[in-house]
Formats: sequence, structure tokens, C-alpha cells
Amino acid sequence: MDLKNWGWDDRWESTFLELKTDGLVPGRVIADSRHLYEVVVDGGRQSWSRPTGNLSARLAGTAGLPVTGDWVLVEANPRYTEWPIHDVLPRRSAMSRKSPTDALHAAGEQVLAANVDYLFLVCGLDGGRNFTARGLERYLTAAWDSGALPVVVLNKADLALDAEASLLEAQEVAAGADVVVTSSVTEHGVDPLAPYLQPGKTVALVGKSGVGKSTIINRLAGMELLATQANREGDLRGRHTTTLRRMVRLPSGALLLDTPGLRQLALWGDEDAVDSTFSDIAELASECKFGDCSHRKEPGCAVQQALAEGALDLARYESYLALQRELRYLQRKQDVKARLEQKARGKALSRHSKDWSRSSGKGH
Repeated sequence: MDLKNWGWDDRWESTFLELKTDGLVPGRVIADSRHLYEVVVDGGRQSWSRPTGNLSARLAGTAGLPVTGDWVLVEANPRYTEWPIHDVLPRRSAMSRKSPTDALHAAGEQVLAANVDYLFLVCGLDGGRNFTARGLERYLTAAWDSGALPVVVLNKADLALDAEASLLEAQEVAAGADVVVTSSVTEHGVDPLAPYLQPGKTVALVGKSGVGKSTIINRLAGMELLATQANREGDLRGRHTTTLRRMVRLPSGALLLDTPGLRQLALWGDEDAVDSTFSDIAELASECKFGDCSHRKEPGCAVQQALAEGALDLARYESYLALQRELRYLQRKQDVKARLEQKARGKALSRHSKDWSRSSGKGH
């Protein structure tokens, strides 16, 4: 099987040829779990693989280690039970969040999917918190910042109290992104997703547990590729059916990447990421009297005027401010981390200099 079937193109080929890759071949990560990666190379050969010690050391503490969707350079020797991964090609897009295991420490980035063309932001219309305007704004902010094109997927329309009202609400929130309504159990199926599923295009499905990501993939593939479970009774919260990220090829030639359900999506990025989601507020802000307007109490604030006139929804405005605060706080934590790391490097250099001075006799 040609690598083009996994999304390889002339741009990737150009990047590959610019690197010194003696004895190495490009491959795509099609699954990952606990620093073990399944990689497919030209000809359809595939194997579980691990980063070399040098690569692990070089990328330690960063978000640069491979994830599903990455293109990597491997030593695809048939004698090896696991292929060594020597490098990761620069990503074209990356959907990230702040690592949920890092809440009490310096902020860390967790990449959920790499090198995807479309991000299906899947919401469930079966009630509960599987679809809210505020939650969708959070997902859209992360999606626009990723470099991929977001598509809002309102799934489980067969269980919705008012699917049309949910569609209108999502369209108001998701300006600039397509919104489609689907049901993976009715005769309407998931046909509205077909225009995005072109040969060689990579689509990642992201959303809470239980919104139907795996079911959508199974329906599109025409077979039960991925395990599914019903939501828990009582609170409609989904179970974590998908425990690893995996990419599958559809009959259309499109590539679908399933991700584990998210309990929370802490943002990763800078304040500019918010403007794409809240383009209406950003446009109003450009008309404010002062360029550094905080949109709270300043005179001549176009945002406050829109609120007063009812042209801007108060809940949306408060969501805008909250996401901005979250990203500012993240930036401050990153700045503190950078200063501490710089200080630690300075101390290490000073110790090294003193040790060298004593050992060479120049300290006397």
C-alpha cells in the first residue's frame, strides 16, 4: 500500500528529502498507547515502535513525542520486533490541551491529535452536558488554535428534544465553522459528514465520553471496528470506551482518528486563540475608543454598548472573558516556568565553572 493512502503528499516528501535520513524511512503513527506506537510505512508494512533513547532525551518534558497522526522517521528493519523511531517530522496542525495531570505544577501541553485536516467536534443531543453553548465555545477555541478546520457534529439527533433549536444555537456560537446534525442509528445515518471524507484527508473526532465518536466511525466504515458502550443511566455520562488513539481508513480513502473521551478540556495557547471563536466580539472590540480596552468600564467601549443594546448575549460575553482569563493565567505559569528553568541553568553553569576552576588549580 502506497504511503499516499495514509496522507503522504509532495509537501511531506519535500520535508523528508531535506533531512539527513540515511537508512531511515518515513512512516505514519496510526495508534499510540503509553509511549508505544504503531507505525505504517510504504508498502503497507507496519510494526509497533518506540523512540530511541536519544529522541526520548531530546524531547523529554516537551509535547514533541509522537502521537497518532504524526509522521516519523523509523528504522524499519524486519529483524526488529519494534522499530526504533529516530525523529518526528514538523507538524502541520496539532490539537492540544493543558495536561490534566499537571494542575499543581508548571503548565504542560498534551497533544491529542497531529496533522489532521478536519476536527469533528462531536456533541451529543441526548441531554445533560453533552451539548452546551459554553462547552462548544471552549472546544472551538482549542480547534481554531490547532491549525485544522473545525466542524461541529451534533450527534444523537434521534434522542434530541429539539434538534432544530440545538442546530440554531450551535450555528450562532460556531461562526465560521460548519455545523451538521447526525444520528448514527437512524436511516439518515451520518451522510452529512461525507463531504469532508475525501481520499488522503485526516479527520480527528474529539469530544466528551459517550457522545458517539466510535459509533460514528463504525457507521462510516460499515463495520464494527471500534468498541462502543451505552451511557450510564441517570447522568448520561459516557464510559471511556476508547482508551487509545487509533487511525482507521475508510472505503472512501479518508482517515479517521478516534480519541479517548475528554472529561475536561483545559485550554492551551494564547489569548489570540479566543478571537477566532468570538469573532463577533473581536469585531466589536476593534471599534472601541481605546486600543487596550478591557471591555468592562472604559468609556467608548463598543462591546459594552452592544451588551446594553441587547446585541451581544451576556452569557457569551462572560464566556469570552473567562476563556481569556484562563489563557492569561496559563501564560503567566509558562513565564514562571521559563524563568525558573533559566535560573536553574544559570546555577548549573555557575557550579560547573567553580568545579572546573578548583580542579584546574585556577581557583587558588
